[in-house]
This record gives sequence, C-alpha cells and structure tokens, in this order.
Amino acid sequence: MYLSRDEEAVYRGDRGETLRRMMEILVALGDIYGAERLVQVKSVQIAGVSYKNIGDAGLEWISDLEGEVVVPSILNPAGMDLYCWRDMGISEQFASKQQEIIEAYRRLGVTVDCTCTPYQIYDDLAQRDDHLAWSESSAVSYANSVIGARSNREGGPSALAAALIGKTALYGYHLDINRQPSHIIEVKAELASSDYGALGFLVGREVGDGVPLFRLRSTPSRDELKALGAAMAASGSVALYYVDGVTPGPPVPPGSAADHDECERIGIEKEEIEAVYGESRGADVDIVALGCPHCSREELERIADLLAGQRVQKEMWVCTARKIRDSCPELVERIESSGARIFCDTCMVVSPATEGFGRMMVNSGKALVYLPGLGGVDAAFGSLEECIDVALGRRR
Repeated sequence: MYLSRDEEAVYRGDRGETLRRMMEILVALGDIYGAERLVQVKSVQIAGVSYKNIGDAGLEWISDLEGEVVVPSILNPAGMDLYCWRDMGISEQFASKQQEIIEAYRRLGVTVDCTCTPYQIYDDLAQRDDHLAWSESSAVSYANSVIGARSNREGGPSALAAALIGKTALYGYHLDINRQPSHIIEVKAELASSDYGALGFLVGREVGDGVPLFRLRSTPSRDELKALGAAMAASGSVALYYVDGVTPGPPVPPGSAADHDECERIGIEKEEIEAVYGESRGADVDIVALGCPHCSREELERIADLLAGQRVQKEMWVCTARKIRDSCPELVERIESSGARIFCDTCMVVSPATEGFGRMMVNSGKALVYLPGLGGVDAAFGSLEECIDVALGRRR
C-alpha cells in the first residue's frame, strides 16, 4: 500500500508511539483488503464503548493511548445512562468502570455523545460522497444508504485509529465498484411504519453482506429508512442499500447502463412480513423497550401522543441521544408522566440492565436479532402501537 512521506514518518514512529500503533492498524487493514492508499475522512464514529462489551482489556488499551483526535469523532452507546444509571439497576462497580472508559475517550478529544444515530444530532458529520470511518452497524448503513456517504463498518480499534490519524484505508464501500446492487427486492405490498423493521429482518437474512436495491409501493420516511437499514445490518451484515426513487442511487460505471440485469431478484409478500409479528404476538413480556436505533424527536412525539394521559402497567424504556432529550423537555415530561423512563447514552442491546428481564417487547428488527444473544433476553416484535398497548396493559 502506498504511503506518503508524512504517513511513512508516522508509521516509523517519528510522531510518537500511539500514532505509530494507529498507523500500523490502518496499514494492516489496507494490506488485508488490497487498498492502494489511505484516504482522508470527514468524521469518525467509534464502537467499543460499553464496559459490558470491551471489559478491562479494552479499558486498558484505550487508557494507554496518548494524543488527540484530528477529525470530529463521536461515541457509540455506552452500557448505561451516564447520569441515571442507578435507575437502570446498574451496579456501582460497573458504573465506575464505564465512567473510566468515557473519561479515557474524553482525554483523546472524542465527543462523548454516546449514540448510534450521530446524524440525528449533528448535520455536519457526513454529507454525500464524504469518506467516513463509522463503526456502529445501523449508523454505517444510514450513512452509506440515506446520506450517500462512504464508510466501511469499522471495528472499535480501527475507528479510533482513523480518528487519531484522520484517515482510513481506501477499500470496500469507499470505492464505486463495491457500491453496485447485488439484489433487487420487490416488495409486493403497501408498508406500515413498523413493517420496515420487519422487512429488514427478512431481507438481511436473505442477502447476507449483499447490497439490496428495493422497489417499494410506499415512500419511507427517514426514521423508516433508519429502521430498515438497522434490521438488515443485524440479521445479515448489510452496510449499504438503495430504495428506488428515495435514496441516492448507485454509481453508474463508465460505459455501462444502470439496468442491474445481473442482480438476483427476490420478491417479498405481505404474508412474510406479517409472519415476523406472528412469531411474537400473544406472549407475555416483562418490559417494553423502544429506541433501537435511538429515537428521533419525531418518534418521541409519536410515543408521547400514544401515551397521553395514561399510565403504563409494565416497565417501559425509551432510548434516545442526550441532545435529543435535552432539546425537547416538554416531550420528556409527557412521556415520563406515564411512568415510562427515557434513558440516554445507552440502549437495551448494550446495557447489562437488560439481563434482569425474561422477555422484552420491541419495535426494532435490530433488537429482535441482538437481544437473545447479546442481552440474554427473549425478544418479541410488534409495531410501536402494539408495544405501547402492551405497556399500558391493553393486551398480552
């Protein structure tokens, strides 16, 4: 892989041990994936934040690093609400370790807004054709697909390396050749809002790490696109998708037509989407959890409207970014007056607080995939309206 004179100096260790180690990570990735060079990145989103996931070894690794990030960099959700962790049932020991991780990142200049939806709180982190080094699966999907930026799904160490160096290896979804559709998905039904998570759950299992192009009869909102991509990234490993006439389209190679004749075609019927709900309906749940990925302000408004003037009968969590929460105190008051709890900085997937429940109801295809393995809790799937009905005790 070609390195400029300045990059070679960093690789030799002329700029210090931390940057040498970071450059070593980027060069190793470039060599593995056949990158010709490094490319400057606009921003970085770093996974490896929850103490539940990285443990003492990860904390020690981050704490040993020196220096400061050179591009805007933000964190993935932590293992707890950084302020209201006691309300989640988090232990003092876990909280202490989690705060050490946050402070280690803060010393490196990373912005400690812990969210899987950085695009909801900062407009300038990513624009079309920007090169990024983001690591959370749903954030990568949204950046590539809805914004039209370019990012691979980075691991925590490689994302942090990119933040400290300001560059990443030029391979994968940074290149036009890898941004071509592999599957055409014909959805033969009008979709309700929550159906996008169910659709993503199905399609991710079908296409794996492919690049699906959807032809829909409905026009999804940004929150619905967020849910679609998050579910596909979890049930498969989809990092880029297209929705015909809605998202930025795939690059057209010189001298070729964008007919996609070589793509595999998959039809999705309404009955298949309904089956995702059918597997979960009618079962008792201990808790209802919303906000995976983190809720937008518009989603908080909808939740507040559905809860208006009523009291929940089951534990109910709503997860969002702290900046979203702080921007709408009136919505927070309306939601929490029902007995539901709004938590920031974390979510039901990465927090050990989830482990105290037997069965959790969600409206997220992503959480439906991850909760049994990562949270050790059985998951039930329903629409937002069904989830709130269950929380209010209107149905099982």
